[in-house]
Amino acid sequence: MKKQRFLQLAAALNRTLGVTPLLYGSLGLEQRLGQDLGADDVDVLVPGRLLEDDWPALCGVLSDLGYTLYDPHEHAFQRDGLSAAFAAIESLGPFAGVAVDAIPEMEEDGARYLLLGLEDYLKVYTASARDGYRRDKKLKDDGEKCRLIRAALEK
Repeated sequence: MKKQRFLQLAAALNRTLGVTPLLYGSLGLEQRLGQDLGADDVDVLVPGRLLEDDWPALCGVLSDLGYTLYDPHEHAFQRDGLSAAFAAIESLGPFAGVAVDAIPEMEEDGARYLLLGLEDYLKVYTASARDGYRRDKKLKDDGEKCRLIRAALEK
């Protein structure tokens, strides 16, 4: 269900705003690893302008899809108990050393989206493990994800 919701959201962003979002977080990693990691939300990275200058347009797209904004600071929306949170894709470079212009584009069910490779996911989760909040709250999860990514890269 989460993946289908993301694809619906991506297709709407493609069509209405001309944006190709990045499927981020555990849900994206699940796709790369081919295994269920128990993702509890949908993390999406978009151009930062959508979170600033074009915020009303992004909110309109999500509203049309049945989402309600519940945390403006985190750019988080909810629909039927599923959270979708947005952040700026430009933050990937400074945060984890990911080359945004080299992220592969995928197409599925009429939706275009970006998806990090395993090497980039390793950079992200390694950087996340150093982040203050995540280090205190998510270290076990981030460490396990790094282990899974390393194992997959060794194959």
